[in-house]
Amino acid sequence: MNAPNRYSAVAIALHWAIAVCILSMIPMGWWMTAAVEHRDSQAMAYRVFQIHKSIGFLILALTVVRIVWRLTHRPPALPGEMKRWERFAANATHVAFYALMLALPLTGWLYVSAGWAVALDRALEVATSWFGLFPIPHLPGVAQLSTGVRRTLAFQAMGAHAAMAWGAVALIVLHVGAALKHQFLDRDGVLAHMAPFLKPAEDHASAAAPKTAPASPWIERGAGVALIAVVAMAGAVAARPDPKSGLETRRTAPVSTSAASAPGTAPEAEAEPVAEAAPAETAVKAGVWTINRAVSSIAFGGTQSGAAFKGRFEQWEGRIRFDPQDLAGSKAVITVQTNSARTGDATQEGSLQGAEWFDPGQYPTARFETTGFRALGGDRYEARGTLRIKDARLSVVLPFTFREADGVATVAGRLQLDRTALNLGLESDPTGDWVSKMIEVQVRVSARRAD
Repeated sequence: MNAPNRYSAVAIALHWAIAVCILSMIPMGWWMTAAVEHRDSQAMAYRVFQIHKSIGFLILALTVVRIVWRLTHRPPALPGEMKRWERFAANATHVAFYALMLALPLTGWLYVSAGWAVALDRALEVATSWFGLFPIPHLPGVAQLSTGVRRTLAFQAMGAHAAMAWGAVALIVLHVGAALKHQFLDRDGVLAHMAPFLKPAEDHASAAAPKTAPASPWIERGAGVALIAVVAMAGAVAARPDPKSGLETRRTAPVSTSAASAPGTAPEAEAEPVAEAAPAETAVKAGVWTINRAVSSIAFGGTQSGAAFKGRFEQWEGRIRFDPQDLAGSKAVITVQTNSARTGDATQEGSLQGAEWFDPGQYPTARFETTGFRALGGDRYEARGTLRIKDARLSVVLPFTFREADGVATVAGRLQLDRTALNLGLESDPTGDWVSKMIEVQVRVSARRAD
């Protein structure tokens, strides 16, 4: 059976789609690696990094499809007059490209899974969302490794990744140069095999047997794979960090499960027990209120890389007894489902589900329970209580306004919380360089008297 004189339409589409992705990835990677180190460009680097990861996974998926297609569809034959070394170089280059298109995304995936920012040399847990459409999990088992191992792994993965990116540049130059040579010097129609706008050579010597015996395909494939392996290993060895380089100074002490002082909070006399006790309803005389969830909200906001972000909790509930004339008998308990945090950014939302942030798998709820109320004059009040997030418990003071008309109350309050006092983001960003330490929480509640 004669070989076709052009690649199939599917092969051509896959070739050019992957080519465009790779050509966009290289300058993007170089720019964001430098930009993430500067405060004024961190926000843009963060967005570019998410696009970079998404395109990388797209390349990985398209490459797998392309390899399967290549194994099941015969490619056009090379020109018969090509020299033996040219055939060897052409086939080895193709194998090297396939190896790169698999290894580059995989090393990037390993780097992200390690949760360590090489440019900043510190832990940085960032979730991956494919173009904001669905989450992509980290490689299994990597997050469970020790901090030192993850750091070393991140440096090695990024070293190999960067070295192979330079290898890709070299292969692209070689590939394009060879294609132009065939088109304008040899005039043998090779470029037309993959360029749909060029007319393929119908009766070319490519159908003829080669004048010299071709090298074993296994030798060519081995040469291509070996080339990429050498480049990757060289980059990994060169990037390996000193295991003693100040790692201990970047570790932070665990947050005590007892209350901690922070701006906008008040110290507790002693730590409360972990078990949650139901409020003593028999001691409470104030009226019961039923929350209208449709017009009530618990929102939060801060900055990331200097850019403001806002979020909300979509699932929460509250039990409220409150009477301005009976503050001593008033009580409120608010329970929030931590996996319901939404910011409109899929990567942020995925990161909030991580172990160093809300960790809803182990701590599915956060809870605020009042310990007392105080009138401040007019419609202004404050609620003192205990906020529990994960294993941290914090005494807080929530100033709020209370207005009632026709049996419907409107409550609005806000306070600043130090996330580090609540064991949030301590490994990746204990000093607030990436995500602001102070997070503003806004509470808006509309409720109707139930009795």
